[in-house]
Amino acid sequence: MTATAAIETRQLTKHYGDVEALRDLDLRVEPGEVFGFLGPNGAGKTTMIRTVLDLIRPTSGSASILGHDSHDDAVEIRNHIGYLPSDVAMYQNLTGRDTLTYFANLRGGVDWDGVRDLADRLDADLDKKIGDLSSGNRQKVGLIQAFMNEPDLLIMDEPSSGLDPLVQREFQKMMREVAAEGRTVFLSSHTLSEVQRIADRVGIIRHGVLIAVEEVASLRSKAIRRVDLQFDTPVDGSAFAIIPGVRDVTVENHHVTLSFDGHMDELLAVATGRFTLQDISTQEADLEEIFLTYYRDEESVA
Repeated sequence: MTATAAIETRQLTKHYGDVEALRDLDLRVEPGEVFGFLGPNGAGKTTMIRTVLDLIRPTSGSASILGHDSHDDAVEIRNHIGYLPSDVAMYQNLTGRDTLTYFANLRGGVDWDGVRDLADRLDADLDKKIGDLSSGNRQKVGLIQAFMNEPDLLIMDEPSSGLDPLVQREFQKMMREVAAEGRTVFLSSHTLSEVQRIADRVGIIRHGVLIAVEEVASLRSKAIRRVDLQFDTPVDGSAFAIIPGVRDVTVENHHVTLSFDGHMDELLAVATGRFTLQDISTQEADLEEIFLTYYRDEESVA
């Protein structure tokens, strides 16, 4: 790889006393991609972001952003990134426009035509005071400040919080446009459907440990399916539970549902060899089921 990584961490570790929030995190985010960082609350997502941005210091390890050391070059890095924290704080008595003016002055000015376009796209009211806005409308102001300097790297922590579905769709379109221009989006989220629609790759973090980095297409190609089987008589679910690749078997009289990532002929051999199968339907699992499968597998190994 010759291109400079948008984000790169090397053995990044952070302890809070006896609590290990991050452990030996090695991650490379490529320029021009939308990278989804997945994990439930408390998994280490925000700690990773704050450490990479030099808002808190790591216990050990290092990080770089756009080829710059995240600590030594922290001021230079600020000129090239847009950041939306999960707990964005703004002055309650300033209007949205005043707030954006404040951020614009910190950055040395922005293209106000671009700001107005962003406000129109997100249906943001910039004339009300921040304290009078709903959480979703405050989030819109936060998104505008992250996008408005056309950064090389956008880092956003739970950015869709409070946004209605139509605004979320426009926001996703904005992220795709950033990536199409060769810029990078790092999207931390526990909203799996959002990441599934927008990300090129995802990292899955559990208890501060990065347990997987996969292309979204590769995750989906693992062929985890939901399978529904209908029989003419009640069946014993244990006959299916022992089939390699079968998980989460649920039986209701004549009906069996399960998750499956094995060979279909093995499943059909049991379904048709021991019972009278009346109907079968399958559907591809969404990213949430794949994500939970990773968590279950890691739990069983731990």
